[in-house]
Order: sequence, then structure tokens, then C-alpha cells
Amino acid sequence: MMDAHEPPALPPQKRFTPRSIAEGLATLLIAAGFIMLMQPFAMVLYTYSFVVLLAGTVLFIVGSKFPG
Repeated sequence: MMDAHEPPALPPQKRFTPRSIAEGLATLLIAAGFIMLMQPFAMVLYTYSFVVLLAGTVLFIVGSKFPG
């Protein structure tokens, strides 16, 4: 018999799925690309900002197809 004050048991959840890892990494890459694009200090960061943005976008598109 279940106690009236005890919450119902929740099913176990996966913490890190391949999809969540890929989407999190892609989000970080996209954010880093925007920061690199808008900073006024280093030309090399500005030069590679588009590549980083593109890599993050492609990773997000591909990673969203992973199971999870």
C-alpha cells in the first residue's frame, strides 16, 4: 500500500543522450562563432568565425537526427 504523502515513482531517465550532447556542443559552437564574429580585437578570430558558425549549424542539423 502506498503512503498518501509519498510521491509516485518516476521512470528512470537518461541523462546524456547522443542527441543532447550533439545539440549542446552545436549550441556552444554557434555562440562561440557569434562572439568571434562581433569581437573587435583579433582578426584571426573574425576570419574563422564563419567556419565555426557553419560547423555548429551542421552539427545541430545532423545531431538532431540522433536517437534520444
